[in-house]
Amino acid sequence: MRLSVIILLILTCLPVWSLPAIAAEQPFRCEPTPEDEMGPFYRPDAVYRTSIGTGYLLFGTVKSARDCSPIANARIEFWMTGPQGRYGDDWRATVFSTAAGTYHFMSHAPTDFGSRQPHIHVRVTAEGFATLVTQHYPAKDAGEALFDIVLIPSPTQ
Repeated sequence: MRLSVIILLILTCLPVWSLPAIAAEQPFRCEPTPEDEMGPFYRPDAVYRTSIGTGYLLFGTVKSARDCSPIANARIEFWMTGPQGRYGDDWRATVFSTAAGTYHFMSHAPTDFGSRQPHIHVRVTAEGFATLVTQHYPAKDAGEALFDIVLIPSPTQ
Protein backbone atom coordinates (compact mmCIF):
# COMPACT_ATOMS: atom_id res chain seq x y z
CA MET A 1 0.00 0.00 0.00
CA ARG A 2 1.32 3.45 -0.85
CA LEU A 3 2.29 5.74 2.02
CA SER A 4 -0.13 8.49 0.90
CA VAL A 5 -3.05 6.03 1.06
CA ILE A 6 -2.03 4.94 4.56
CA ILE A 7 -1.84 8.55 5.75
CA LEU A 8 -5.25 9.29 4.24
CA LEU A 9 -6.74 6.26 6.03
CA ILE A 10 -5.27 7.36 9.35
CA LEU A 11 -6.59 10.90 8.95
CA THR A 12 -10.10 9.70 8.08
CA CYS A 13 -10.12 7.58 11.25
CA LEU A 14 -9.33 10.55 13.50
CA PRO A 15 -12.31 12.12 15.22
CA VAL A 16 -13.24 15.43 13.59
CA TRP A 17 -12.96 17.26 16.95
CA SER A 18 -9.25 16.35 17.23
CA LEU A 19 -8.17 18.05 13.99
CA PRO A 20 -8.30 21.66 15.27
CA ALA A 21 -6.21 20.65 18.30
CA ILE A 22 -3.56 19.09 16.07
CA ALA A 23 -3.45 22.17 13.83
CA ALA A 24 -3.31 24.55 16.80
CA GLU A 25 -0.21 22.94 18.35
CA GLN A 26 2.76 25.29 18.19
CA PRO A 27 6.33 24.70 19.30
CA PHE A 28 6.54 27.98 21.25
CA ARG A 29 4.48 29.57 24.03
CA CYS A 30 5.33 33.09 22.77
CA GLU A 31 5.13 33.96 19.10
CA PRO A 32 8.61 34.90 17.80
CA THR A 33 9.16 38.42 16.51
CA PRO A 34 9.06 38.34 12.69
CA GLU A 35 12.29 38.85 10.76
CA ASP A 36 12.55 41.92 8.55
CA GLU A 37 15.18 43.21 6.17
CA MET A 38 18.48 44.48 7.52
CA GLY A 39 18.89 47.05 4.79
CA PRO A 40 22.24 48.31 3.49
CA PHE A 41 23.06 50.74 6.33
CA TYR A 42 23.81 48.37 9.23
CA ARG A 43 27.25 48.75 10.77
CA PRO A 44 28.41 46.74 13.80
CA ASP A 45 29.76 48.18 17.04
CA ALA A 46 27.32 51.04 17.57
CA VAL A 47 28.10 53.02 20.71
CA TYR A 48 26.32 52.06 23.95
CA ARG A 49 23.69 54.72 24.67
CA THR A 50 20.00 54.68 25.44
CA SER A 51 19.24 57.94 23.64
CA ILE A 52 20.00 59.50 20.26
CA GLY A 53 17.38 62.25 20.49
CA THR A 54 14.07 63.08 22.10
CA GLY A 55 10.41 62.73 21.25
CA TYR A 56 10.02 58.97 20.73
CA LEU A 57 10.39 56.26 23.39
CA LEU A 58 10.64 52.62 22.36
CA PHE A 59 10.51 50.13 25.23
CA GLY A 60 9.69 46.51 25.93
CA THR A 61 10.94 43.16 27.12
CA VAL A 62 13.19 40.65 25.38
CA LYS A 63 11.67 37.19 25.86
CA SER A 64 12.25 33.56 24.94
CA ALA A 65 9.79 32.08 22.46
CA ARG A 66 10.02 28.76 24.29
CA ASP A 67 8.39 29.87 27.55
CA CYS A 68 8.03 33.68 27.41
CA SER A 69 10.71 34.09 30.10
CA PRO A 70 12.73 37.32 30.07
CA ILE A 71 16.20 37.31 28.53
CA ALA A 72 18.80 39.27 30.45
CA ASN A 73 21.78 40.98 28.81
CA ALA A 74 20.47 40.76 25.24
CA ARG A 75 22.38 43.11 22.95
CA ILE A 76 19.94 45.34 21.04
CA GLU A 77 21.32 47.46 18.20
CA PHE A 78 19.29 50.28 16.67
CA TRP A 79 19.89 52.30 13.51
CA MET A 80 17.64 54.76 11.78
CA THR A 81 17.59 57.92 9.72
CA GLY A 82 18.24 61.25 11.35
CA PRO A 83 15.73 64.10 11.32
CA GLN A 84 16.91 65.03 7.79
CA GLY A 85 16.21 61.51 6.50
CA ARG A 86 19.82 60.26 6.23
CA TYR A 87 21.56 57.37 7.98
CA GLY A 88 24.72 58.01 9.99
CA ASP A 89 26.65 57.19 13.16
CA ASP A 90 24.71 59.78 15.16
CA TRP A 91 21.56 57.70 14.61
CA ARG A 92 22.93 54.36 15.84
CA ALA A 93 22.93 52.94 19.37
CA THR A 94 23.36 49.75 21.35
CA VAL A 95 21.48 48.94 24.57
CA PHE A 96 21.37 45.82 26.74
CA SER A 97 18.32 44.28 28.36
CA THR A 98 18.18 44.32 32.16
CA ALA A 99 18.04 41.26 34.43
CA ALA A 100 14.25 41.43 33.97
CA GLY A 101 14.67 41.48 30.16
CA THR A 102 13.47 45.08 29.81
CA TYR A 103 15.00 47.78 27.63
CA HIS A 104 14.30 51.35 26.56
CA PHE A 105 15.55 53.53 23.71
CA MET A 106 14.84 57.22 23.14
CA SER A 107 15.12 58.90 19.73
CA HIS A 108 13.51 61.53 17.59
CA ALA A 109 10.35 60.44 15.77
CA PRO A 110 11.44 58.18 12.90
CA THR A 111 11.32 59.84 9.48
CA ASP A 112 10.35 58.65 6.02
CA PHE A 113 13.15 57.20 3.92
CA GLY A 114 12.34 57.62 0.26
CA SER A 115 9.07 55.82 -0.32
CA ARG A 116 9.38 53.78 2.88
CA GLN A 117 7.31 54.49 5.96
CA PRO A 118 9.15 55.60 9.11
CA HIS A 119 10.98 52.74 10.80
CA ILE A 120 13.75 51.80 13.21
CA HIS A 121 16.05 48.89 12.37
CA VAL A 122 16.70 46.45 15.23
CA ARG A 123 19.25 43.63 15.57
CA VAL A 124 19.14 41.48 18.71
CA THR A 125 21.69 38.92 19.90
CA ALA A 126 21.64 36.87 23.10
CA GLU A 127 23.54 33.82 24.22
CA GLY A 128 21.59 30.64 23.44
CA PHE A 129 19.27 32.34 20.92
CA ALA A 130 19.19 32.90 17.17
CA THR A 131 20.10 36.42 16.05
CA LEU A 132 17.07 38.48 15.09
CA VAL A 133 17.01 41.30 12.54
CA THR A 134 13.71 43.14 12.41
CA GLN A 135 12.21 46.62 12.15
CA HIS A 136 9.85 48.64 14.30
CA TYR A 137 7.19 50.71 12.50
CA PRO A 138 5.77 53.41 14.79
CA ALA A 139 2.14 54.44 14.66
CA LYS A 140 1.58 57.84 13.08
CA ASP A 141 2.10 60.70 15.56
CA ALA A 142 2.91 58.31 18.42
CA GLY A 143 5.36 59.47 21.07
CA GLU A 144 6.11 55.99 22.35
CA ALA A 145 5.62 52.31 21.67
CA LEU A 146 5.76 49.01 23.50
CA PHE A 147 7.83 46.65 21.36
CA ASP A 148 8.46 43.26 22.97
CA ILE A 149 11.12 41.21 21.22
CA VAL A 150 10.71 37.43 21.22
CA LEU A 151 13.76 35.35 20.28
CA ILE A 152 13.94 31.78 19.08
CA PRO A 153 16.20 29.48 21.14
CA SER A 154 19.22 28.07 19.31
CA PRO A 155 18.71 24.46 18.21
CA THR A 156 21.16 23.27 20.90
CA GLN A 157 19.11 24.87 23.72
